Amino acid sequence: MPKDAAVEEFARLVREVKARDGRSYEALGRRLNVSASTLHRYCSGATVPEDFGVVDRLAVLCGADGERRRALEESWTRADRARRPPVPEPGAVPEPEAVPGSKPAPEPTPTPIPDPEPGLPSGRGRRRWGRVGLIGGAMAVVGAVTLGVVLLPGKAREPAAPPPPPLTWTVASHLWANGCGHTYLAERPPAPPPEPADARRWAAAAGAVHGGETLVRVSVQGRGAAAVVLQGLHVRVVERGTPPAWSAYRMDDGCGGAVTPRRFEVDLDRPRPVARARDGYDASGEEGRTLPAVSFPYAVTAADPEELLVSARTARCDCRWFLELEWSAEGRSGTVRIGDEDGSPFRTSGTEGRPAYGYDSPGRAWITSTESGQSG
Repeated sequence: MPKDAAVEEFARLVREVKARDGRSYEALGRRLNVSASTLHRYCSGATVPEDFGVVDRLAVLCGADGERRRALEESWTRADRARRPPVPEPGAVPEPEAVPGSKPAPEPTPTPIPDPEPGLPSGRGRRRWGRVGLIGGAMAVVGAVTLGVVLLPGKAREPAAPPPPPLTWTVASHLWANGCGHTYLAERPPAPPPEPADARRWAAAAGAVHGGETLVRVSVQGRGAAAVVLQGLHVRVVERGTPPAWSAYRMDDGCGGAVTPRRFEVDLDRPRPVARARDGYDASGEEGRTLPAVSFPYAVTAADPEELLVSARTARCDCRWFLELEWSAEGRSGTVRIGDEDGSPFRTSGTEGRPAYGYDSPGRAWITSTESGQSG
């Protein structure tokens, strides 16, 4: 296969693997410990990685099966071979061609061995001294060659990345309480409220941020049949600021729900926020019933996932934050950092003292809300 064709075939397979996941180059690169630009060069065919390991980890991260991973490795082998210059076989140094009419070079005349200097051994000892000198010279040559091999400049290889964690996850951060209640902060009146499924696109178009509360659902599962134990969930606030002087726009006029699911609550206004398990409540029966809180640890496998619902609230902070999930499995342990769907930190901004509006559907306009400054 021609060089360009082998590299292009490999790049096409890498692009297909990435497309299975849908995340950005930056989000995937962060998980693989490579830069977004490096990952883009692999997908465009501008670069063939030195080692197949990073591409194999990408395939596992994106859910590729064994057959696709083997095809990807075979394609990488061809592309890797194509991009390298041919290596001459050992001993294939051409003999110098004889020039017509030239005489062969004379044999070198052996140099006589001078008599030893005073103080040096002679006879048998002299021959021994010559052997030692030859051995020492040979060792010096070998040492010089070895040193030359060590010091010769070569192409730097990317450091080996740590193995990926034995679990994977998905994130949804534009959830509404009971499917209908939520508040966003926006600098100017946005479009009419969307359907909950379109909330992310609507908020991005309006430049809106979560007002007062962010609901995050993290779906976690193992990569194989072996159980992965989730040991704990932590909150890391990476930036605090004053909430922007924007208005609060409510997606409803107050809606109730029959079921309040089990969840973790986070008070972002505390100096060190903690994710605390809370009870849920089912009001669908005549008397209703409490859904007891379930704390860590949890166990997940590929066939038995788990959902974590986190409610993070603030009244006075413009907070950017991550979740950190501790895990252990088969003698290994670690922590994964979980951010928004694009890999950035979650953002929640207080609505205290901000003018609040609700949407008047008959009048098709945003009007002052009686429940000013409260989140859904």
